[in-house]
Amino acid sequence: MSFASFGDFLAMGHHGLYVWSAYGICLVVLALNVAAPVLARKRYLQQEARRLRRENGK
Repeated sequence: MSFASFGDFLAMGHHGLYVWSAYGICLVVLALNVAAPVLARKRYLQQEARRLRRENGK
């Protein structure tokens, strides 16, 4: 597929809104799939550190 200009490439034959929003949603979902476990692990480690400090402080 070739396009006459960059504007035509972005418009994708009048389907640009669908195409680029699909790419955007896909990237957001992929980013969430990476970030969620990282944040959950960080939160878990913080909770465990708090629990250990409480238990050792008694």
